[in-house]
Amino acid sequence: MLESYIIARDRFLVPNGKMFPSTGRICMAPFTDEYLFIEIANKALFWQQPNYFGVDLTSLYGSAFHGYFSQPVVDAFDPRLLLSPAIYHTLNFLSIKEEELYEIDIPLKFKSTVGAKVHGLACWFDVLFNGSKVERWLTTAPGSPTTHWYQIRCVLQQPLYVMAGQEITGRLHMVAHNAQSYTINLTMSAKMWGQGADQDGILQTSSCKLDLKDPYYRLSQQPYTWSTQQDQQPQQQSQELTVQTHDTDSPGLMRPMCESPNATLNL
Repeated sequence: MLESYIIARDRFLVPNGKMFPSTGRICMAPFTDEYLFIEIANKALFWQQPNYFGVDLTSLYGSAFHGYFSQPVVDAFDPRLLLSPAIYHTLNFLSIKEEELYEIDIPLKFKSTVGAKVHGLACWFDVLFNGSKVERWLTTAPGSPTTHWYQIRCVLQQPLYVMAGQEITGRLHMVAHNAQSYTINLTMSAKMWGQGADQDGILQTSSCKLDLKDPYYRLSQQPYTWSTQQDQQPQQQSQELTVQTHDTDSPGLMRPMCESPNATLNL
């Protein structure tokens, strides 16, 4: 979709013409979700049967397990599952070149707000409609009104263990393929302390490879929203972008939830 948008700009946009949206942001944050992890892992249990109508399926279990975890999960989830404020990668649609979309490499660096298992990376996007007098953000963030894009979660086969205040690092590498989508290579790392570890800790690393064209649509799950002020966890929220306009209180204005100080990653 982005490639078509940029090609249309190059072919049809007049000099000094307007683009709506003019800016996009890929937002990312680590998450914890034991139920989702168990749900995906249990899908492979079928292939552990040694006698399925006389057929031994156990030799296929490893491939099946890997295959289920290679599917990005598309659903709406509770934003309280996020372990840190989100960072974002900015795409300027006015100046970006088509070739820059073929391969997108994003370094990851977060600080966990709670101690938990890191089950993977959650992703969503915001786009800016920048008019002459009004700026409007459309966000697909968890906790915002659910859109048909939902959110995407990349689930690790091997979760990481982190404590509150611990740093989580990694890399999200997206490579375009012929099916007009991306192959996602995700690596996440965190140090672990405990019995047998030295004072610098033991580095845990977990990686996965996913095909964005072959997602697991988990849309039967009930979307989550924050219903009360007490339900919100400020330490896990990202700061909102201040928009200097006269109608920022308009109910039609949806503000992005992925902005975090010093987290801008410009393309």
